[in-house]
Amino acid sequence: MKEIYLCREDFQGFSIGEFPYDPDHSASGEYHYVKNEGYCGRWLNQVCNYTYAGHGPSWIITEQNGVHAMESMRIEKDNPHRMFPTLETGERWWKDYQVSATLRRLSQKGMAGIAFCMNHSIDTLVFYLEDKQWAAVAYRHKEEVQVLERTAFPHNCDDSYRLTADVDGNHVTCYINGEKVIELDSSLAERGGKIGITADCPTRFTDVEVKVSAGTWEAIQQAKEASLGEEAREMARHPKMKLWKKINLQKFGTSRQVRFGHLKGGNEWHVVLAQMQKRVSGDAYGFISCLTAIDLDGNILWQQGEPSDQTEKLGKVSADMPLQVYDIDGDGRDEVIVGWDFEIRILDGETGKVKKSAKTPLSDDADETIISIPYGIYAFERINPDGIRICNFRGKDRPADILIKDRYCRIYALDENLNLMWKYKGVTNTGHCPLPVDVDGDGKDELLVGYQLLDSDGTPLWHYPITEDHTDEIVAGKWMPDDPEGYFACVSGTQGFFIGDFYGNIVARDRIGHAQRVSVANYCPERPGREIAVSNFWGHQGVIFLYDSFGNPLWEMENEMNGNILAPVNWDGDGSELILTNADPERGGLMNGNRMRAVAFPDDGHPVLCCETLDLTGDERDEIVTWDYHSMYIYTQEDSPREQTYHPVQFPVYNASNYRGEYSYPDKSYLEFHADKEKMKGE
Repeated sequence: MKEIYLCREDFQGFSIGEFPYDPDHSASGEYHYVKNEGYCGRWLNQVCNYTYAGHGPSWIITEQNGVHAMESMRIEKDNPHRMFPTLETGERWWKDYQVSATLRRLSQKGMAGIAFCMNHSIDTLVFYLEDKQWAAVAYRHKEEVQVLERTAFPHNCDDSYRLTADVDGNHVTCYINGEKVIELDSSLAERGGKIGITADCPTRFTDVEVKVSAGTWEAIQQAKEASLGEEAREMARHPKMKLWKKINLQKFGTSRQVRFGHLKGGNEWHVVLAQMQKRVSGDAYGFISCLTAIDLDGNILWQQGEPSDQTEKLGKVSADMPLQVYDIDGDGRDEVIVGWDFEIRILDGETGKVKKSAKTPLSDDADETIISIPYGIYAFERINPDGIRICNFRGKDRPADILIKDRYCRIYALDENLNLMWKYKGVTNTGHCPLPVDVDGDGKDELLVGYQLLDSDGTPLWHYPITEDHTDEIVAGKWMPDDPEGYFACVSGTQGFFIGDFYGNIVARDRIGHAQRVSVANYCPERPGREIAVSNFWGHQGVIFLYDSFGNPLWEMENEMNGNILAPVNWDGDGSELILTNADPERGGLMNGNRMRAVAFPDDGHPVLCCETLDLTGDERDEIVTWDYHSMYIYTQEDSPREQTYHPVQFPVYNASNYRGEYSYPDKSYLEFHADKEKMKGE
């Protein structure tokens, strides 16, 4: 008998009003850990979309005759993804349960029901009512929905229906108002998992219950204790975090608009923080309003512009800023290269004084030919830079070229004296973070711009067979076992995650919803090659996927949080890497390649909005930097400093970006390529 409750929810603990949500429906959670304000109870909402902006919450709490209900509000179903608003609860150890909920369909133009045996919101079984005449059980996975069983069940918008799914091993029995309507066997049921309520049309839910037998309850507790014990043993294998630096950011704090470099030369690290303002339309024309350079003790070296009392408003941005820290002139000290007031300026790193400057190019293209500009009009006469990359298009001994771009269409290559060398105008969206990389071994960088590969002089070489959406992040490398050539790993929004070769061919692809972040590193030392970590965002967001070196799925999980950075962290110095998720002390931290938390953040009041990883102490192991608008904490290993023998090659600090694909390779050979240029040209 299933008489022990895992969950009893009548929503009486909720005040009448809105279930917590992001009123901006912004992209901040792509790389910031953002928690919505308000009481969520035991429930989690991982479904959000930018098209929801201005349209209120997905869920509201209502009352009728003293009974509280949770009502779904969304009617949008497939823009740009197939979306099923879902509130989920429970734990992955739950299994062999009976889950029930009462629902009234305020609209029958869609589906409404209960999710069960849920790994995450797009990896779940669902028992639901559809249209006006069907009951069905389906498996939702990524962008696909597979109907497993379907039966006629006429129903209306005025009555309430009690849906029950009873799981025993691989057997599922489904009831409506106590009457059996569907039976089926599925291996997906055996895995167990969380439960949820779900609807893509207005629906009222009440009285959610999950029950198990006494024996199952005991088995769940044992499984949970065993899993937590395994996590504790894993965490004991790695050095803990210790606080190394704590910095007061005063009035000049920001979000992920932070750069690191050596402003005085030598090995001493400095931090440059940018505040920004928005022009015309959201993040489309963000511009820097204040730059502050500090050392790791928080002492200000210099400041350009005026810091603002509206720190959080100026920091709340979901875009890159045109800012890099790099020794562009080769004098041994880093300069600050910045787009400022329609100029590209090269600032002396130690003083902030302008060494060189030039106006940004004129926007001389017809507005109707510019991709993805708000209102169909480019707002300014000169280009408002959206990002800066340091490249080596001329084959010099060290990179000395500066790439600037507008939001989604045009690329401009400048030399170290800010002279324009060439311009490229995208035939498809250029994406956020073009990747300079020498794929043919001639000493000059090619440039992957969205789906298009450009030669070092800006000449198009080939285009991946994709035309929609845009690429957020790219990684290049020879991560496959015995790989002589190398590949690109790309996350491209609605087009999913894919691996492409250097000749314009896609060799592996997974449509995971809106693919957002990607990194490549030795996450599973027992496996050949390097593994690829990917996350998604819009739609059913916050899912982390791990693939083997060939792009085959290994696992997928939802850590129930956003802001998953997925940066590889050389924490142990032993040739393997851990995955940085976010800075939450309860569930964030560093995760191993078996999706288990390996290192936790201390619960010391540190900021959790942003986090970053790089070697700041000089022992070659990585530190973790966390910050928000007010303070910055830096953590190192409890046994630091310690002599190292493993010195990985990672994404260059001088090309920092919110949209950089991350990697960690044992040596530079993983980035040495010799693709056939004539083959790339199609000759």
